Parts: sequence; C-alpha cells; structure tokens
Amino acid sequence: MYKILIADDEKDIVNLLKDYFEINNYLVITAHSGAEVLEKIMQKPDIILLDVNMPNGDGFSTCNKIRDYVSCPILFLTAKIEDSDKISGFASGGDDYIIKPFSIEELGARVSAHIRRENRIKAQENIRFFGNIIINYTTKTVSVENIIIKLAKKEYQIIALLSLNCGQVFDKERIYEKIWGYDAEGDSSVIAEHIRRIRTKLANYHEEYHMETVWGMGYKWIK
Repeated sequence: MYKILIADDEKDIVNLLKDYFEINNYLVITAHSGAEVLEKIMQKPDIILLDVNMPNGDGFSTCNKIRDYVSCPILFLTAKIEDSDKISGFASGGDDYIIKPFSIEELGARVSAHIRRENRIKAQENIRFFGNIIINYTTKTVSVENIIIKLAKKEYQIIALLSLNCGQVFDKERIYEKIWGYDAEGDSSVIAEHIRRIRTKLANYHEEYHMETVWGMGYKWIK
C-alpha cells in the first residue's frame, strides 16, 4: 500500500482527495500548512500533493526545504497558471504542476504514473525537522541550512536519544546508561559537559533552545 501526503489548507479538497485515494487503496496522510508538512514528512510518504498557497510555509518554500531530504515525487496543486509560477515550482524541486480545478481521475492517473517511475530501489532516510535543525538519523548528521554541525559521536548520540523522545525528561544517569552502556567505566558527571558542548555548537546557529534543562530532573529536547 502506497502512502500519499495531501497538503492543502482547503479542508473540502483534502477530504475529497482523501476519500478518493483511500478508495484506491492508498494510505492517506493529511496536512493543512507548510509547518504540518514538516511534521508529517517523517512518515515517509511515497508521493506528496502540495498546495502552493498554504499558511505557515507556502508550497514552494516547503518543497525547497524538504527536497534535499526526500526522494519521492512532489506534485503542486494550484489555481495559478502563470509561467513564472510553474518555473518557481520546478525550481523548488517539484515534479509536476496540477491546475485547479482538475479531474480527480486524471490526478489519480498522474499520481500512479509518478509512483511507477519511482519504483526503483532507494534509500529511505529517517529525518526530523526541529526549527531550522534537520536531524538525519540514517546518516547520523545534524544540519542547519545545509551546513552539517560537527559533533562528536557521543554528542550526536545524546541529541538522537533526546530528539527521538521529544519532550521526555532524561536524567544524567539514564542518558549515561543509554549511551555509554551499563558496564561502562566512568560516571554520569560527563553528561553535563557533553550537554554544554552541544549547546555551544547549536548556539552558533541560534538553535540551542532545543536542549532544555529541567532543574533537579535532567534534560529534554523541545521543538
């Protein structure tokens, strides 16, 4: 079963397309803003339908932000028909441009055609977006605006642990056990120094707020 992400701020359109693609045996993921697309992208859709005019990140800027990190086809839905808009869409990484109003049967056929073309072996990368930070858990990298932050192995592992459990508080002892292991020689006092180094590196990009200290309890990752 293929997964399709449908992003449009018009709920009637989203509901119509959701019903159509579910009938045709797709697993449908929905979003109503650019920001919501960034949250749903971690579900690894096989294809994305992206409305150009959305709040909190229009289609072009959203596509441009995710294009280097997802390989699936991205199809724009829009009422705009100017050549400049089409150029902007393709320049941001879109694969097709579908004009509203459209035939839902034609849309379904074009979606199917794009998926057939994509049926090649490809790496499925596991990524998440936090503000301007992009964490790629497959390549084990943390980047901001395509600049990879140089992290020591343990520093990356701490970020991965906290960010994969966003909002959950971990005390120093639990972090030490998770990263260093139960049988490691040493103690949890090293955690505070690693956290300090991580914050310093994130601060260079004004993203240090993600690593939050919960006084008397431990640390957590916030969006």
